[in-house]
Amino acid sequence: MLESTLVLAVLAALMAIVTAILVKWAAAARTRSQAAVVLFLLGMMAAMFLGAAIYFLAPSSHSLVEGLWVSSAAMSVSVFPVFLVFLEEARERTAAGEGYSPRPMSSRPTFVAAAILLVLLNELLMGWTFQLANGAALTGAGATLAGAGAGLADVLVSPWFVFTMGAEMILAVLLLGPALTLPLRGMLGFQAAIMVLTPPALTLGWWSAGSVYVGSALMIGLVVYQMEFLYRSRQLNGALAAYILRLLAIYAVMMAGLFAWVAYGSLPLLAASVVLEMVLYLEAVLGGERFTSGPVTSWQLRPHWVFALLGTIFIAELFMGALLDVQAFGTSWLALVPALPLAGGPAAVTYAAVNNGFWFLALVTGSTWFLAMMGVEMGSLVVFKLRETRHRELRVRLGLMIGCYALAAVYFPSIYYSLAFPQLPAGTAVPVLGWSMGIGSAPLAPSVFVVLLVSYALVGSLSVLFGRRVICSTFCTAALMYQGTTIDAMKSFNRSAPVGRKFLGSRFSTAYSVTTGVVMGSLALASFASYFDTRGLLQISILGADPTVFLFALYFGVLWYVMFVTMPYTGTYNCVTMGWCYTGTIAQAFQKVGFFKLKVRDKAVCKACTTLDCAKSCPVGLVDMVGHFRTTGEFRSSKCCGVGNCVGACPYGNLYIHDIRHWVRDRLTHPQPRPLGTPLPMFRATTAGVGSRTSSTSATGRESVGAAPLTP
Repeated sequence: MLESTLVLAVLAALMAIVTAILVKWAAAARTRSQAAVVLFLLGMMAAMFLGAAIYFLAPSSHSLVEGLWVSSAAMSVSVFPVFLVFLEEARERTAAGEGYSPRPMSSRPTFVAAAILLVLLNELLMGWTFQLANGAALTGAGATLAGAGAGLADVLVSPWFVFTMGAEMILAVLLLGPALTLPLRGMLGFQAAIMVLTPPALTLGWWSAGSVYVGSALMIGLVVYQMEFLYRSRQLNGALAAYILRLLAIYAVMMAGLFAWVAYGSLPLLAASVVLEMVLYLEAVLGGERFTSGPVTSWQLRPHWVFALLGTIFIAELFMGALLDVQAFGTSWLALVPALPLAGGPAAVTYAAVNNGFWFLALVTGSTWFLAMMGVEMGSLVVFKLRETRHRELRVRLGLMIGCYALAAVYFPSIYYSLAFPQLPAGTAVPVLGWSMGIGSAPLAPSVFVVLLVSYALVGSLSVLFGRRVICSTFCTAALMYQGTTIDAMKSFNRSAPVGRKFLGSRFSTAYSVTTGVVMGSLALASFASYFDTRGLLQISILGADPTVFLFALYFGVLWYVMFVTMPYTGTYNCVTMGWCYTGTIAQAFQKVGFFKLKVRDKAVCKACTTLDCAKSCPVGLVDMVGHFRTTGEFRSSKCCGVGNCVGACPYGNLYIHDIRHWVRDRLTHPQPRPLGTPLPMFRATTAGVGSRTSSTSATGRESVGAAPLTP
């Protein structure tokens, strides 16, 4: 058995090399004869495997003869089209003489489709043949249509298919080399690695578990790679944009298929995603020239494309989180998800579907695995931003933000509570002390009020001293999601999105007031209902849960991610700009009576400035800050969440965040620091007075000579 497996492995490796070479030839084929040769060789390989499969289905001398006849007949028939193409070219060459140039193929898309079909057919027949030769029984193969489908799924996730295809992908990318763009090579490399790490390929426990975790890590790496590429390359080729979306959509299907396999033992969805991934890969390598030609467009001007990008990423991550939850905690985790039967009338079926979908979404997005995965993914973008940030205060806050996310999303709910409360069921996510102001972690019993008072005291005090950035830009997990490089670049949608631009500026619009009124009203009603429930005075539940638990799940387990995905239409940081986050609204109330504000060192600099970089960099869309700087020298808004992008964006170092630290320093009469940026050239005459010429250091470390420094 071992010897036959080794022989088959060597044959599979040779077939991978041959197929990769043929894929390279297909990518370079431009004439009819070149296309005919490639298709003939691929067809010959398919015929060979078909004959072998006929034999191994029922090994005997009769089946051997039948297999040889079938493969020989198929090869003989396929020779005629190739012969006719070469004969026609020979006639044309004779007629044209020395000036002969081979005629290009009539339809390259048709050739590419035929090549893709033959490559997939080859791999499928090879996988089927090798399965039979290795003595593997295919699940229900051939008995019924469903059995045939199950047998096909077995072949598509077998090691003979996925390992061979993964090897072919790697070899083809290496052979094509410079013919493919660097970003495409990188993404194809991720594709190949993920293909190899198909968990059902081997029936070994360590392989199944390890490939799930390593494959998930590669998926995260692929998303980070793509997002950072988008940040560095704002102009995107149309073919590459389509490839990225299709790849992410396929991986969303793959993650759903892996979840179905781990949770329910179902393979068809995963098998379908493997085929789709191979079609996309072959289409990309056979049409590599499309990625270097054609018009390019800024993805920041394509809201529908960005919405599809974020949506497919979220769906893939949702099922990846569910997959990791089941892998870590076993199928017992599924017992936490309500599963009402989809039976009865239309109303009953609709209610059951909404209930099941809502709690599945809320439980997965609130699970430690999902939050840890999102933290690594979005946190990587924050690390990239931290590396390019030169302002020390912003760097410190970004570092604190990463640490707070790790504590709030991973340590407290996963480690601390499991140690402090060992009786809790595995996989239970418990909001940390103070998170969501203590509301939503449990029904509001009298004992919970101590937690609430401590939460309000801590958050309120910090918001008064340092502003709501304590919550919205540091403690809150949303801060990590919004402040990475690529997501931060999407703040351009605040000014262009049809909904987002209605919430621009620091003034409270009617829509903002309505939103905050509804949110705070629902919080008050849910809190009272929850408290009276615990006292036995009421019996109110929403979708089977306590009102405050449901409200927390609705706002932070479902609505938050819906709004995150719809950023191209609602703008970034829409939890702040639209006022639907009750935690931020409560922190906002404390900020109104606090010390936090934005101040400038010299109003004259802002009056002369024409860049307006501070307003453009604001992720909350406070576009009216410039007018306040020019008139009063400071800006105070309840919407400002203290991200500080405006401070780092000011090219003159004229802007800083003022809070309790500066208030104390002012009272102690300590002088303000000098501006850090490059002085405006027009201030040479107005501020140099006596004609002195000095030098100053810009925020980037370069020295600007010949301009007088600005005084605070």
